[in-house]
Amino acid sequence: MKISKKTFGVLSSGEKASLYTLKAGDLSLSLSTLGAALTSLRVPSSKKGKGDVLLGYPVLGSYANNKPFIGATIGRFGNRIGNGTFTLNDAEYRLYPNDGAHTLHGGRRGFDKLLWKAEAYEERDGVFVRFELESPDGDEGFPGNLKAAVSYGLTKSNEIIADYQAKVDAPCPVNLTNHAYFNLAGEGTGDILSHELILFASSYVEADENLIPTGKLLPVQNTPFDFRTRKPVGRDIDRSGGPSGSGVLPGYDHCFVVDGEAGKLRPCAEVFEESSGRIMRVFTTQPGVQFYTGNFLDGIPGKIGSVYDRYGGFCLETQHFPDSPNKPAFPSCVFGPKRPYHEKALFAFEW
Repeated sequence: MKISKKTFGVLSSGEKASLYTLKAGDLSLSLSTLGAALTSLRVPSSKKGKGDVLLGYPVLGSYANNKPFIGATIGRFGNRIGNGTFTLNDAEYRLYPNDGAHTLHGGRRGFDKLLWKAEAYEERDGVFVRFELESPDGDEGFPGNLKAAVSYGLTKSNEIIADYQAKVDAPCPVNLTNHAYFNLAGEGTGDILSHELILFASSYVEADENLIPTGKLLPVQNTPFDFRTRKPVGRDIDRSGGPSGSGVLPGYDHCFVVDGEAGKLRPCAEVFEESSGRIMRVFTTQPGVQFYTGNFLDGIPGKIGSVYDRYGGFCLETQHFPDSPNKPAFPSCVFGPKRPYHEKALFAFEW
């Protein structure tokens, strides 16, 4: 196992961002202190050698202007909050609307745009980087002083472990996740439509034309959202968008309800890519997972000359349901002094 650190670049503020690289088992993972972002993941394959399966950028400046949130840690609240408002204990909170009328991934300056403190460490079975961030009361409109601690690590068993923790001194919606885009054939090798996916989800969160939940949880059976049996991502993708004329692109950008008991680490997804033989299995303690197929990638310059177009990568963002602050029937996303936030995810690789 090995840990290395170097300067990734200098921000316009003059602050330096660091890049950590972790090596354990047969994997190598790189992470930036800007946005606590996963920037590279090198994984062996059975057919084409070791390759990078994460979309990303070659320089720090691109992460500072990262509109697709590639690789970043998301907070205070991942996904959308309808109309940029919510009411809590009879008080209305107004957030910055950065997605039309709605708030997406924490607002104008979410956790993905901030420089995190970081410390690397080694444990018996793996190597890790612990990122820490403080968000003051009123930050982006959210109540309470929040302290977040997110650890990412590699184990000798070829697993990525993600551990999300937060404490806040007043009740506040909290929903941390990571926005890594995967392409198991290798970043920049084309689209992910032939990847074969299983989602351990019998229902999904219905959303309107603005991708805001209606409040209904619908069964996936006999719909394009049924991935309970492995199938290619592209098989039903043309039927996954909104109604004709709604402006919603074909492609998945939906939250699925993970089967089993929330709070316990359980299977969430499994992805197989034939040309490389790579398999990725995902586990989570969260109630949901947002499956996103990169519908809004539009010629994004990537690593070493790569260009990321629509469907160039997929995300499996483990999380609470979108717009949970405005949906009392959804699992509670409100945390505070008497309820600290703690969730885990695990990504296991084979080839």
